Amino acid sequence: MVFRRLLAALLHNPQLVERLSESRPIRRAAQLTAFALLQLQLRGHDAARRLRALADQPPGALRRRIVRFKDTFTEELRRGVRDGPGQQKGPGAKA
Repeated sequence: MVFRRLLAALLHNPQLVERLSESRPIRRAAQLTAFALLQLQLRGHDAARRLRALADQPPGALRRRIVRFKDTFTEELRRGVRDGPGQQKGPGAKA
């Protein structure tokens, strides 16, 4: 309780706030905060744009993409089971 009052009194001191704002750690923290907020905002706009693009597609387009993904995934899984662990190709394959 005492600490909270002391902190509030210090933060309401304009000279102290000004000096802190000019310090390197506080400036860097502000830069990082602004960068993070800007990145989140840009990613949010990008995600909204992609969702609008998906919503604007013809009604069956999303269903076709899902079916194509399912078919490809199933085929790759069957191929992996059929070929066995020693026949894999790709990043996890052993030479």
